[in-house]
Amino acid sequence: MTRKIRRVTQVACAMVAAALVAACGAGGRGHGGTSDADSSVGVTETSIKIGAHFPLTGVAAPGYSEIPSGHQAYYDFVNAAGGVNGRKIEYVVKDDGYNPTNTSNVAKELVLKDEIFGMVAGLGTPTHSAVVDFLNGEKVPDFFVSSGSLQWGDDPKSKPWTFGWQPDYESEGKIIGQYIAENHPGAKVGLFLQDDDFGTDGERGLRRYLDDQIVEVQRYTSGNTDVGPQMAALQSSGADFVVGFNTPSYTALTQLAAMRLNYKPTWFYSNVGSDPALVGGLLARFSKGAVKDGNTLLDGVLTTQYISGIDAPDDPWVKLWQKVWAEYGDGKPLTNYRIYGMAQAYTFVQALEAAGDNLTREGIVKALEKAGGGFEGPAYAKFRYSEDSHLGTSGMKIVELKSGVGQKKTDVLVTDTGEAKITRDGSHASDAPPANGIPKVDPVD
Repeated sequence: MTRKIRRVTQVACAMVAAALVAACGAGGRGHGGTSDADSSVGVTETSIKIGAHFPLTGVAAPGYSEIPSGHQAYYDFVNAAGGVNGRKIEYVVKDDGYNPTNTSNVAKELVLKDEIFGMVAGLGTPTHSAVVDFLNGEKVPDFFVSSGSLQWGDDPKSKPWTFGWQPDYESEGKIIGQYIAENHPGAKVGLFLQDDDFGTDGERGLRRYLDDQIVEVQRYTSGNTDVGPQMAALQSSGADFVVGFNTPSYTALTQLAAMRLNYKPTWFYSNVGSDPALVGGLLARFSKGAVKDGNTLLDGVLTTQYISGIDAPDDPWVKLWQKVWAEYGDGKPLTNYRIYGMAQAYTFVQALEAAGDNLTREGIVKALEKAGGGFEGPAYAKFRYSEDSHLGTSGMKIVELKSGVGQKKTDVLVTDTGEAKITRDGSHASDAPPANGIPKVDPVD
């Protein structure tokens, strides 16, 4: 390989330290002196105050800092139409810099000082893991964690106030594993995994279908920017098909390291690490311009999708997000991360409606358990919300990236954790938003 590519990779390793992205993972003082679980902290006749922690600055800010702006735009859209049951939504977002210690501090501020009604969409597996027990101990609704860790919903008895939103990593691994086993039965599969439950959950799902095909497993720790040894080990193992459960920065790093080694396997990245616009930008940035078009470099990469994004401008949900963003966005471009935030906000509005006018913390949790599995929305598959599961959406489709656009490879595939089978179910994918862009859910009795 040329010296130029070798220098590109060295530059990438140095620059990524400033742009690493980790995988995306109260009772308080109530009005009138109440502090029980059924309190209405953060709720008045005219407002609902909710909060979230996000990396607005620091190593994880690229991409993920855009999610709360999507939430805010959709809440502004709903507020302009009168709010929910006459209440306007106030979204208080605090910067944790993707540092779990900071997350603990800002979560306590939100709960004890700002007196939020609930946490909505707090981002990150390691960061939210630092506060999930606190939130549950204080009986604060903890909705739609921006991470696919199983711990947000597979055991509601241990974390009764917490709910996931996106597909869990084990289910995603199962769907990826089945696809490879059926369509590439002779492939020698290598795994590149983040060294936490993001990678562990994904590997568990993959091995249900690919155990006999896996020839090598390599892991990385966020912050270690040199992935050359891992790529070399995968190449030496003979792996001709590599599955990555990694974050966007490491997608860029693996691509650059593979270029240096002239290693050309088929690539399959989990949804977390495959946003074409962000990864393409990181490739150009890390390579200091040696990679001119990151989208082209990603041509042929396989990944999963569970909501439509900017590559589907004619999708009815994307048209709604375009309208909302044009009216209430911050003037910056619409991105998949902002769409993700608006989609989460849409689900939260549904939960508020299901809880009814007499809004309480306990009431909204019970309403989501009872009605959430039937929510319609932009996700391709149904949510799994019930008393027995707080896991999020249950399915996704597989696509191949071509010039930044996902080309369909499968129908929507639906499953659950463990032994649950994988089935095809595209019925939910045909949902379209209501004409006014605001959901209508009947209150739970």
